[in-house]
Order: sequence, then C-alpha cells, then structure tokens
Amino acid sequence: MPKKLILTDDAFATLIKQANVFLSDEEAKNIKNQLSEALDAVSILKELPTDQVGKTSSASGLSNVLREDVAQPSLTQEEALSNASVAHDGYFIVNSVFESQDN
Repeated sequence: MPKKLILTDDAFATLIKQANVFLSDEEAKNIKNQLSEALDAVSILKELPTDQVGKTSSASGLSNVLREDVAQPSLTQEEALSNASVAHDGYFIVNSVFESQDN
C-alpha cells in the first residue's frame, strides 16, 4: 500500500486562493477531505511498474484528424438577435460577469 498522501493546510489554502473560491470553514474541511481521498486513490498509480513502458503522446496513433472546413448557411444578424432579451446596435446586451477592480 502506498504511503498516504497528506494535503497540508498550507497547500490547500494556496490551492483555494489560486482557484479564487470562497468557502465556509465547513465547506473547506469537507473539500479538503474529499481532495485528500482523491489524491490517495490516484497515488496507487505510483506502484505500477512503468519502467518498461515507452513514452507516448497519443494513445490512438491518429494525427491531424480534421474535417474539411466547409462554409454553411447560418443565421442572419436579425435572426440571431430575434430572441435576445436586450440588444443594441446589433449586439447582445448581457449583465456584467466580473466585478470591477476600480475603487
């Protein structure tokens, strides 16, 4: 059995800060426990004998599987905006997603 991975409080705090999420103490405790369990489950892969396995960048062996780019008819601007709640000068008007950093 592999050594149990321990997700430190500092590492978890850094992860949460980088993810820019805000959690209650209870949520943070639950998510830290769940993440630790997931890391433990994946850690068993360290025990697999991979020294004889060659490096690969693709499991399928396929490369550049692309379709021909064919222009097809699409909606007119009027049709695209016909169900918009709010439109102005040919554009959809939507609520702001990000808060302003200006003070």
